[in-house]
Amino acid sequence: MKKFLENRMTACVLAILCTLLWGTAFPFIKLGYQSFQIDESDIGAKFIFAGLRFLSAGVMVYITVWITDRKLPKLSKNDVLPVTGLGLVQTAAQYIFTYAGIGFTSGTNTSIITACGSFFTVLAVPLFFKSDKLTVFKILGCLLGFAGVIAINWGGKLSTDTLFGDLLILFSTVSAAAGNIISKKTAANRNPFAVTAFQLIIGGSVLLVTGVVCGGSLAISNNESLLILLWLAFVSAAAFSLWTALLKYHPASQISVFNLLVPVFGTVLSGIMLGEDVFRYATLISLLLISLGIAFVNLKTGGRCND
Repeated sequence: MKKFLENRMTACVLAILCTLLWGTAFPFIKLGYQSFQIDESDIGAKFIFAGLRFLSAGVMVYITVWITDRKLPKLSKNDVLPVTGLGLVQTAAQYIFTYAGIGFTSGTNTSIITACGSFFTVLAVPLFFKSDKLTVFKILGCLLGFAGVIAINWGGKLSTDTLFGDLLILFSTVSAAAGNIISKKTAANRNPFAVTAFQLIIGGSVLLVTGVVCGGSLAISNNESLLILLWLAFVSAAAFSLWTALLKYHPASQISVFNLLVPVFGTVLSGIMLGEDVFRYATLISLLLISLGIAFVNLKTGGRCND
């Protein structure tokens, strides 16, 4: 498994797979809101929905690790603080800010601000990992990728009077970028799949409790609701597990830039599943620019990074 994950081409394919899985979350979350009858302004119910999703995902990964390792995964005293910190930042904080913020800003603003996460990761990583240096190619790659996100949102509603919502989405983006760095540090000498299991359980539990405190409630009333929730849980379980493993064996800047593909996959899949009008030249241009950006970030850089 280690040699498989260390392979550069394999890492690129798996990173794309992760972003494709996260992309499916866009339409399925919308379908989930409809199936669970969650009102757009019901933040508490959204937190509970997210909490159930990530808690279930954590349990899925936990059971998988239990079966493959033939023993119950446990946290040692030295594991508790870093893994808990990862769960609070990468899962709880990121999604609390996201779900709280999207009600106060536009989808275009959200997509563009979220795209800055790759910038934040690429700029911050050299401070923590000496071998993952900032280069002209990485900066140019991020700029191309950002241009791609602008392209796919071309013609969308860009708001200028949504400072509160924009700040919350920015906090979410910073949490995601910080999560990448913490994840790499935490998984360095640990089983990345066990780390994923515990961080999702911790983060999901915090989201669930936050939703209850905010007065939210949720009931699984039909099989469709259950299947949607299970799919979203599987998406998080598979994508976060692979992502954490990739961050362990490769430079964070090279892996995080693939996140720019998430809005592209999300837009295309929404068009297919929800009948939204997204098949236009802007989508193709966006995919081209983001692909070039990813290529530039991965150009003339070292292989994997284990420090």
